Amino acid sequence: MAILSWMPDATTDEELARRLQGGDEAALGEIMERYTGKLLRYGQRFLGADDDAIGDVVQDVFISAYQNIRSFEPARRFSPWVYRIAHNAFVDALRKRAKDPVAMDYWELDRILPHSGHEDAAAKEKEADEIRVLLEKYLDALPANYREIIALYYFENFSYQEISDILHIPIGTVGIRLSRAKSKLKTLFSKETL
Repeated sequence: MAILSWMPDATTDEELARRLQGGDEAALGEIMERYTGKLLRYGQRFLGADDDAIGDVVQDVFISAYQNIRSFEPARRFSPWVYRIAHNAFVDALRKRAKDPVAMDYWELDRILPHSGHEDAAAKEKEADEIRVLLEKYLDALPANYREIIALYYFENFSYQEISDILHIPIGTVGIRLSRAKSKLKTLFSKETL
């Protein structure tokens, strides 16, 4: 009798990066499998949902990650490292578009769309889904630096420290941008509900 022993892949992202640093190119495929959807979602929120070139930019992110894998420090987390590469690629894409972002601000997302580090009540889940739809609608109206902060914190669930590492800005600046983005979104939402 054959025993099927199926175990989910418990390899960490950091282990995959170390394997890739050692020349195991199959590890890149696993990294791409894990991060393509996440980076596409991040790019859609950062660049705007209507940008058709996001897939190409994400492919460039993986090429850059592969080319620069030796700069990854295995003692650190892999996700902020690859998101930093994505951030740079998305900023370059914004520059290429030569489109001036519209200035705006946001509101109390913590209350209705809790970050994974906050208490999350199951009763608010449906309301949070509805708010997510509205948030997606208003994200495009925010400047890129505010869209990015909202996407990294609320949708990708990165901590202030991880966002600081990704964007190469002080933690205080992360808090300020998040607060300003909330204020601008609150203003937009208030106009919608009037």
